[in-house]
Amino acid sequence: MSKKNNLLFIVFDSCRFDTFFNAKTPNIDRLGKKECRYAYASWTIPSHAVYMMGASPHTNGRGVFASEVYKKDFKNYEQRLNIEGVSFKNFVPELSLPAYLRKQGYRTNALVSMPVLNQTTILNKHFDNYELMDEYNNFDAILDELTFYEDTPSFYLLNTGETHYPFTIPGETVNDKELLYGEKGVFRHTDDENFCPDVSNLNDEEISNTYYFMDKMAKLKAKQQSNVEYLDTLIEKLYDIIPENTHIIITADHGELFGENGLFGHGPVFHENVFKVPFIEGRLK
Repeated sequence: MSKKNNLLFIVFDSCRFDTFFNAKTPNIDRLGKKECRYAYASWTIPSHAVYMMGASPHTNGRGVFASEVYKKDFKNYEQRLNIEGVSFKNFVPELSLPAYLRKQGYRTNALVSMPVLNQTTILNKHFDNYELMDEYNNFDAILDELTFYEDTPSFYLLNTGETHYPFTIPGETVNDKELLYGEKGVFRHTDDENFCPDVSNLNDEEISNTYYFMDKMAKLKAKQQSNVEYLDTLIEKLYDIIPENTHIIITADHGELFGENGLFGHGPVFHENVFKVPFIEGRLK
């Protein structure tokens, strides 16, 4: 094989599969086919930690021996990196993608937007450069910091929050009264003691209609989709920056609930739409 590929691992934070799939993304589509995959975790830190071990969101196939799934997944880095002989055992004992890449001569970088991924966390290991961005929702600013070298391949973990609640892009603000607070991340603060009704005897549909602002949930979901389309316009800028030999992965760390089963958000909940994430990879076509 010839020159090693640069590798970009781009995470649209909290982006569920259906909003990504339904968004108009002509630039992202140039990489390949959009896939529905499953994250290993429902929260930011553990999900990123698994990805930085070298695993990708999985396909949840049937009739397979589970350990063979991730072994084949590690083997995919042979094509992604343009390096022969890559296998799961190459990542042992560190089980770290950036550690393996450093051994292969890569400069390893992370530009992250979510404060829970800041440089003092467990994620910041085996990176030559690890930076928490000033804004959680400015992928454009992330792109301005990308640097590539002629003789040294680069790896970048990029995490951006335009698809994370409250789903804003640079220049947008959210009125405090419109923010969602509360035990389940739904209600703003209120002095009305009847604001949160008793739902203990209601079914899931009744809870959704009674306990949650479903009209607001629909608007938030639509905003996440429109923000995917905004990010797609920036992917065109990315294509102007990267060298030709650059492999790109675009995915999410987990999904988001918008009222399903009376739930909003992600984290300590179990629902298919929290784990279903988009996945697309390839080189610019």
